[in-house]
Amino acid sequence: MGTAKLVLTLVLAVLIATVALQNTGRVEARFLWLRAETPIVVILLVTSAAGFVMGVLVSLLFGRNRRRRARETG
Repeated sequence: MGTAKLVLTLVLAVLIATVALQNTGRVEARFLWLRAETPIVVILLVTSAAGFVMGVLVSLLFGRNRRRRARETG
């Protein structure tokens, strides 16, 4: 299981890097009241990193709840 997860993570990282490096044009990014003109690669990498962090946080949250339930039942 650990090797499969590592391979999948590496493949995903290579795909993200490939897409990011092929999209270097500049765009105007708007978020709420903020505006910035930035390369698409920056937006792609920031959103990918944010998604990764959110996934880790959700995983930690559900893992903690699962361990707590296991202690209560067993």
